[in-house]
Amino acid sequence: MHSFKLFIVCLLLSVSVQSQENKLKIEGVILDESQLSIPYAAIGIPSKYLGTSSNEDGRFYLELSKKNIADTLEISSIGFITSKIVVKEFLALKDKTIILEEDIVSLDEVSILNPEQYVRLAFKNLKENTVSATHELKILNRFFAVENDKAKFFIEHYVKVRDIGPKGGQEVRKIEVVEGRKSEDYRLYKNANIGRIYPINFMNRIDPLRRGITINNYKWTKIGDTSYDGEDIVIIQGVNQVEKRKNYLDPVLYIGVDTYKVYKTRNRASNVVYIYKKNKDGRLYLSYHNHYTRRFMDLSEEHQKILQTTNQKIKLSKRNEVIVLGIETNKKKLDAKNTYVHKTKMEEVDVKYDSLFWKNFNLPPATEYYKKSVKELEANFGVDIHTQFELVNK
Repeated sequence: MHSFKLFIVCLLLSVSVQSQENKLKIEGVILDESQLSIPYAAIGIPSKYLGTSSNEDGRFYLELSKKNIADTLEISSIGFITSKIVVKEFLALKDKTIILEEDIVSLDEVSILNPEQYVRLAFKNLKENTVSATHELKILNRFFAVENDKAKFFIEHYVKVRDIGPKGGQEVRKIEVVEGRKSEDYRLYKNANIGRIYPINFMNRIDPLRRGITINNYKWTKIGDTSYDGEDIVIIQGVNQVEKRKNYLDPVLYIGVDTYKVYKTRNRASNVVYIYKKNKDGRLYLSYHNHYTRRFMDLSEEHQKILQTTNQKIKLSKRNEVIVLGIETNKKKLDAKNTYVHKTKMEEVDVKYDSLFWKNFNLPPATEYYKKSVKELEANFGVDIHTQFELVNK
C-alpha cells in the first residue's frame, strides 16, 4: 500500500513537471515610438481564443503551450497600427519590447455621419458586434480602499462569469467566486467606501452599453478620432440634457466608422473605463475595466486624534479593477456555478483561500499603482502582504 501511494505521488509530480515543461511564458512590454507605455493593449492569438492585455504600465504576461510556437501573436491598441509576430520569433528577442506605430487619423467632417447617428447605429448593431451567445469570462477582480491617498484595504477574487454580453442587460447569469484573498483591514471608516453590491454587478449597472441610455436625452458631439486594427474610429461624447445630476455618467464612445463597433467607453471624467477586444470572428467582448471614485467625510474628534491631524474631513476613495484573463465559448466547457453574490459586498463574500493556488496563478504583471498600494498596506504595521494573506484568510 505504501509503495502504491509513493507511485501515485511520483506520477503526479512527473505530470506536473511535464506540464510545466510544455508551457511557454510570454512576457514583455508594449511601448509607442516615444518609448511611452501603452496600457490595455490586446496581446494574443485570436484564432485560438488565447490572449491577455497589457497593464497600466504596458507590461503583459501570457502563458501558452509549446503547440503555439508557430502561431502568430497579434498586438493591437486603439490609436496604433496592429503588429504581428510569430511566437518563436518573439521568444528569440533579447529585448522583449514591442513598439507600436501610431496610426494618424484625421477624418473628413464631410464624409462622416451625424454623431447621434453613429450612437444609434452602435446600439442597433450591438448584438451582432459583440459576443452575444452564452459564454464565460475568467476574471481577476481587484479592489483597493484608500483613505487620505493611502491604501488601507485590498481584496482580490478570481471569478468565473457566465454571460451573454452587453445585450443581456445589467445582470449577468452566473457569478462564481472561485478563489479569493484579502489583506488586513486598516480602515478607520470600514463601511463608508465599499460598494453595496458585488463589483461586477456595479460595473454592469454603470456601463452605458448594458444599462441602456435614452439617446434623445443627450447632446452628442464628436470630440476626436483615432483607429483600431485598421478601422477608423470616431470619438463621441454625450451630455445628458434631462438628468443633469447624473452627468458623472455622461458617456464617451469610441465607435468604428465602418462597423459601428464600440471599442471603448468611458465617462467624461475618465474615472470609469471599459476596453473591448476582438475574438477570432471579430466580435467584441470585455477585456478590461476600472472605476475610481472618491468622496469626503467629516472626521470625528476621536479619528482626528488617531490621525494626529486638525483636518475636518478625510478623503475616502475606492478603486476597482476587472482584468479579463480569458473567454470560453464552448458550451460543453461552461462550468461556472452560481455563488449568489449579486447583492453582496465583496468583503463579505465567504470564499476559500488557497495559498498554493495564488502561488501558481498566472497573475498579470504588477502595475506601479499596485506596487505602491501594497507598499502602503505593508507600512501600516510592517507586515508584508503575503503574511497578511496567510493570517487574515484562514
